[in-house]
Amino acid sequence: MNGLKDKRVLVTGASLGIGKATAIRFAQEGAHVAVNYRSSEEEARDTLQSVQQYSDRSFLIQADVSKEDDVNRMFETCYERLGGLDILINNAGFLFPEDSHKLSMADYDRIMNTNIRGAFMCAQQAIRHFLAEDRAGVIVNVSSVHQTIPKPRFVAYAISKGGMQNLTTTLALEYADRKIRINAVAPGATITPMNDAWKDNPQRRAEVEQHIPMRRSGEAWEMAAAICFLSSDEAAYITGQTLFIDGGLTLYADFQESWSSE
Repeated sequence: MNGLKDKRVLVTGASLGIGKATAIRFAQEGAHVAVNYRSSEEEARDTLQSVQQYSDRSFLIQADVSKEDDVNRMFETCYERLGGLDILINNAGFLFPEDSHKLSMADYDRIMNTNIRGAFMCAQQAIRHFLAEDRAGVIVNVSSVHQTIPKPRFVAYAISKGGMQNLTTTLALEYADRKIRINAVAPGATITPMNDAWKDNPQRRAEVEQHIPMRRSGEAWEMAAAICFLSSDEAAYITGQTLFIDGGLTLYADFQESWSSE
């Protein structure tokens, strides 16, 4: 893709799933990648090994994006080792199921602190750098179809992704005239470790995929391709948008067969 070669990229939550696929795709496009991880250095090193097949300037950086000190340190390390930053991919996030009336505030805070507070802190740091350097910059936030589709038993996750939509649009509008583009991707059901609860169980996977108009789950590489496109010069006139990559899931799949007006 045009404009990605030698770009300096930070991908948060890059040890597995969409983050891993995205880090690898950027490296394949000639970018230099800071591979962020929170807990599993072994998994992150597996990502780095794949990334370094294409970019010998890429490196690992441990940081918990829910912690301000960690975020500050992570960005300072990126500036030192990459000489600056051109692209931020806000991918770090997690979820777990719980009835909303049983969800503890501690667990609610854990999800919100990572998924939306962490995304804002990273975006803020990147924007400060872009402005200080008076240079163009790109941020792509990894949201979810659940920024619009309710997800019972995952209320904190759904709230965080609704917030991601507004984070994207608000920052995009605020900095559009400062050469900073901010967009989001919203994956649907995707084959990643986050979806271990159903992806390797044929019956449960079939139950999920019957609700998808294209009748299949997405792959991490498909999400990575869209993220790299939005980061590239080929998307130079796109800002403030969320690209849904969901096999048609947000098209009101239950209306694929008419049941209300015929």
